[in-house]
Amino acid sequence: MLVLFLQAAIIVAWEEKTYPWQALGDRTVQVRVLTIFFTWSGLRFLKSLLDAAMQFKLVSRETKMLGVRMVLKCIVAAAWLGVFGVFYGRIWEQRNRDRRWTKAANDRVLNFLEAVFVFILPELLAVGLFIIPWIRNFVENTNWRIFYMLSWWFQSRSFVGRGLREGLLDNIKYSLFWILVLATKFCFSYFLQIKPMIAPTKAMLDLKNVEYEWFEFFHSNRFSAGILWIPVVLIYLMDIQIWYSIYSSFVGAAVGLFAHLGEIRNMQQLKLRFQFFASAIQFNLMPEEQLLNARGTLKSKFKDAIHRLKLREEDIISDREVELLELPQNSWNVRVIRWPCFLLCNELLLALSQAKELVNDTDKRLNKKICSNEYRRCAVIEAYDSVKHLLFEIIKPNSEEHSIVAVLFQEIDHSLEIEKFTKTFKTTALPQLHSKLIKLVELLNKTVKDSNQVVNTLQALYEIAIRDLFKDRRNPKQLEDDGLAPRNPSSGLPFQNAVQLPDTSNENFYRQVRRLHTILTSRDSMQNIPINLEARRRIAFFSNSLFMNMPHAPQVEKMMAFSVLTPYYSEDVSYSKEQLRTENEDGVSTLYYLQTIYDDEWKNFVERMRREGMMKDSDMWTDKLRDLRMWASYRGQTLSRTVRGMMYYYRALKMLTFLDSASEMDIREGSRELVSVRQDNLDSFNSERSPYSKSLSRASSSVSLLFKGHEYGTAIMKFTYVVACQIYGTQKAKKDPHAEEILYLMKNNEALRVAYVDEKTTGRDEQDYFSVLVKYDQQLEKEVEIYRVKLPGPLKLGEGKPENQNHAIIFTRGDAVQTIDMNQDNYFEEALKMRNLLEEYRHYYGIRKPTILGVREHIFTGSVSSLAWFMSAQETSFVTLGQRVLANPLKVRMHYGHPDVFDRFWFLTRGGISKASRVINISEDIFAGFNCTLRGGNVTHHEYIQVGKGRDVGLNQVSMFEAKVASGNGEQILSRDVYRLGHRLDFFRMLSFFYTTVGFFFNTMMVVLTVYAFLWGRLYLALSGIEKSMESNSNNNKALGTILNQQFIIQLGIFTALPMIIENSLEHGFLQAIWDFLTMQLQLSSVFYTFSMGTRSHFFGRTILHGGAKYRATGRGFVVEHKCFAEIYRLFSRSHFVKAIELGLILVIYATHSPVASDTFVYIALTITSWFLVASWVLAPFMFNPSGFDWLKTVYDFDDFMNWIWYNGSVFAKAEQSWERWWYEEHDHLKVTGIWGKFSEIILDFRFFFFQYGIVYQLGISAGNHSLAVYALSWIYVVVVSGIYVVVVYARNKYSAKEHIYYRLVQFLVIILAILVITVAIFYHLEWCCCGGSSV
Repeated sequence: MLVLFLQAAIIVAWEEKTYPWQALGDRTVQVRVLTIFFTWSGLRFLKSLLDAAMQFKLVSRETKMLGVRMVLKCIVAAAWLGVFGVFYGRIWEQRNRDRRWTKAANDRVLNFLEAVFVFILPELLAVGLFIIPWIRNFVENTNWRIFYMLSWWFQSRSFVGRGLREGLLDNIKYSLFWILVLATKFCFSYFLQIKPMIAPTKAMLDLKNVEYEWFEFFHSNRFSAGILWIPVVLIYLMDIQIWYSIYSSFVGAAVGLFAHLGEIRNMQQLKLRFQFFASAIQFNLMPEEQLLNARGTLKSKFKDAIHRLKLREEDIISDREVELLELPQNSWNVRVIRWPCFLLCNELLLALSQAKELVNDTDKRLNKKICSNEYRRCAVIEAYDSVKHLLFEIIKPNSEEHSIVAVLFQEIDHSLEIEKFTKTFKTTALPQLHSKLIKLVELLNKTVKDSNQVVNTLQALYEIAIRDLFKDRRNPKQLEDDGLAPRNPSSGLPFQNAVQLPDTSNENFYRQVRRLHTILTSRDSMQNIPINLEARRRIAFFSNSLFMNMPHAPQVEKMMAFSVLTPYYSEDVSYSKEQLRTENEDGVSTLYYLQTIYDDEWKNFVERMRREGMMKDSDMWTDKLRDLRMWASYRGQTLSRTVRGMMYYYRALKMLTFLDSASEMDIREGSRELVSVRQDNLDSFNSERSPYSKSLSRASSSVSLLFKGHEYGTAIMKFTYVVACQIYGTQKAKKDPHAEEILYLMKNNEALRVAYVDEKTTGRDEQDYFSVLVKYDQQLEKEVEIYRVKLPGPLKLGEGKPENQNHAIIFTRGDAVQTIDMNQDNYFEEALKMRNLLEEYRHYYGIRKPTILGVREHIFTGSVSSLAWFMSAQETSFVTLGQRVLANPLKVRMHYGHPDVFDRFWFLTRGGISKASRVINISEDIFAGFNCTLRGGNVTHHEYIQVGKGRDVGLNQVSMFEAKVASGNGEQILSRDVYRLGHRLDFFRMLSFFYTTVGFFFNTMMVVLTVYAFLWGRLYLALSGIEKSMESNSNNNKALGTILNQQFIIQLGIFTALPMIIENSLEHGFLQAIWDFLTMQLQLSSVFYTFSMGTRSHFFGRTILHGGAKYRATGRGFVVEHKCFAEIYRLFSRSHFVKAIELGLILVIYATHSPVASDTFVYIALTITSWFLVASWVLAPFMFNPSGFDWLKTVYDFDDFMNWIWYNGSVFAKAEQSWERWWYEEHDHLKVTGIWGKFSEIILDFRFFFFQYGIVYQLGISAGNHSLAVYALSWIYVVVVSGIYVVVVYARNKYSAKEHIYYRLVQFLVIILAILVITVAIFYHLEWCCCGGSSV
């Protein structure tokens, strides 16, 4: 398609009309456009030849019809070339005979079009079947012989890849998407790529008498024109990736808007919607059976469990913030809903200011003003009721002061009831009362309470109430008669003997006092509660997800059972004491690093430890060491973090089971225990049994014996967590600390199971292999074996990770299995929605039910470093907006990694969830998606639930990950899955599939090839002298500048940044998205993206040429240490440094020999993008290396690098020790590559001979002679120098040890020979100068 349009566009644009339809009005142009059918038939012929070359090994006696079909296709394709040639020749024959377009010539054109109609008839049939997809599916899925005979010509019969057409509505959606993309791309290409190049091309073709500055083999200007067009054609072929990125960003944003994403972005927006929060919880998280009989207490239990238990347990909020976020139970006889304190911030103060302003207005107007805001109304009433209850609590019940306070409140209540409050009381006195009440509450909140100060404050409040509050002043007699003054004033001052403060053990009382203090004093600073950004994000996302469309939750007993599977090898389970305390060369330890970047969480952790009994900070390394290690491990990418997150499923299911069947009494008692749990140790890993399992007790219920253990049994039946610890048996045998940590995890997580491979020696050289599943028995207090399955042989025949998953999947249970990687996390509030997600399996998406449920990921490593932020932003845009578009409307979402949820039974009967063939399945995850699509499955994407995901945080780690993914995509091109999908998907889905998988990496490689083609092409034009001849033609440079701007867009990562900006705008707001983008640019994100582009293109291209993809362990630790230059060089030399030096050298040579360089602006406009690429590839490893420009470290790095270069070790030296060993390992792929790989490598390396060819004629040593002998003479010099080097090396090896005098003699002769050659050359040059001067 791209080739045909390019040909047609060049033909039309060659006429240089303003618009293409003006040129197409000419019959001659119309006929020339018909030559695209020659190209089309030629491409068909080439395709048939490639199919025959790739599949001839499949032809056998049983598959001879396959060979017949391939031969017939080649013959038919070649025949069409001949047919079109005959018909097209007849057109011009008639036209030339008539010398104009006569009726006879037009009839010949019609004959050609009739042949074209026959030629495209199969495509027309395919379009018809595309419009009616169910007919195509019926034909492919039916095994009728007649249908097989009809489709035999087009494709082989295969068990997979049948009936892949989607429904009509889905067809229309993704077809319209691609029609819009292609229409935009073709319009842009014609007007801004192809048409501007026509005039420069014609000018170059018309050049006469070109003075070549070397011996020119191609005297035709067509070769130079081709050089000019190469970068343009490369950009033309790949810029569809840019348009896909643009349109997918906006389509993804639209889909997200309709899905209600980003409606609650922050705590302020949550405040606006919080009134509907309880209804959303009931509607989405409660089973339908309970919706008809919903109890009001349930909403607070969900909120309380989420905010109180989990966020505080994870130390992302403080104890104080717990109280501000909680939805407390009704107490102190408050008449309104007691909203969380963060919703009531500043509301009481605003009400006081309104009352002060409306001092002379009626009660009705004041009430209307205050009640216009529900939170303000509730804040005023709660404050009033709380103050009333507080005073009654601290004043002795039978005292005279108690009755005075009661009478005062009675008068206030009565005036409010008859709506005469403003007529009876002065609202201007309320601020004085407010300030004194604040002082009273602050006194009660102190650890050491001073009763005298409390009495004084109560007396001040009494004086204000009696003297300033009433509008009508009363004398002491009236006050005494009304019960507002003591009847015996001589007995002493009021409240002196009437105050009785509750005991400090009354936690509920002082909790309410603290809440009252918050309501009385809260101002705008409450908008920043909670302080922790992660806590805000999680609360906002959970709140927003409740307003999104999701299936109703069934009861836990009726939900689908599911398992979670995590492959693990030998990564960190949890950080040890030594790992936390060990400092790097800069004196930075891992713990100090974590304390710095998680400052607020560390403070919350210390607060929790002190509440749990820690007396001094040194106890952290003794009594609280386990807590400290867990705190640090939960902030790294460790197995402990993953296990904790996945076990939230189990804890959530127990809570939901309790709520499904609990009575009112059970819920009330459970809520009281939930409140008390906060005073206990909240860390489930710090106790033998999770405290949460104690919080849902029915001990006080009358049905406790009937339901005892019900939550545990139901949860364990519905959920199983299997960690495939492949070498756990070996670790146990070696007493590895990893094994002890894994056992500790099993001990503290009753739903956790560990699968491993056990090796048993049965004879001298024989071993048996078993897949073993174990758990920890709480009663026996030891590890017990559940299953042992004998394997036919060793496990690791293919890639390690998929083999690990394959052997453990038999131990999973239930209807679904969620694949979770070792660097993932989960959240309790998200675990509550898992049963909603599993209900998606019962709904149709298009014409099929889903078989893979795609789940949104949150990249939690974005705050670790600037590189981690760049990687997080890029990855977030893909796992949200990118996959959203792939699922709807494009219908080509695959499985790109964990945490997708698989239909377990569907996949177990169709090959499993992992392909493990060595090398070709290095990117094992996506092959599960390929397999699913080929076998008629359906992959969906759901964003109302999320799972945490860690990513690489250092440049070396990121580059190794990019290398692994790029190499994996290179291997995918060779796989039968991609071949089948390319043949079986319809045209538009095939485009979606290509440009979102291997096509992305292919086009990234095309960007780098464009830079190479442009620079080598310009170097050719400069060194040959052609550029000097066409110097006056500025249109050439202007057109090329326009084209290369597109390359720069991709090079800077802007087309990658656009989805990030759109997604951030959707979820965080446009201004925040722009600010984040600008901040990233200031932190040199464009340098990082340009560097990553080089990594992807290098490894993708090398894999295509030579194969040899391999798994690269990136490591998931924190980057807190400086990487030495030798390590950086080993990792980036071939992929970046060598290429950057090559391109930089070309740019320098071009600047010194090109006439264009004399115009600085033109040179900068043409080469700025290339210079930026060179600078990024060279400097990025140092910019993003900790202490990369520290002078002392630079000196050490240089010494270390030189030692590595000159290392004279043994043959057993490693690449980290010896440059020579690294060199051989770096070129290992050339030993195993095929003949085509070697041939391609040789052809690519020929460019350096061209460089030599051009430079020789520019050195000024040929006296203006441009004959080929000059180049031959340069080779003589090369051979002589090489020969001298060989002689010297030979003499050194043979004579330097025993006969050293001979070695010195050889050196002497070489020096004498060099002096003679130089003398003769100088003499000859002087003689030539003298002769040339005399002749002049």
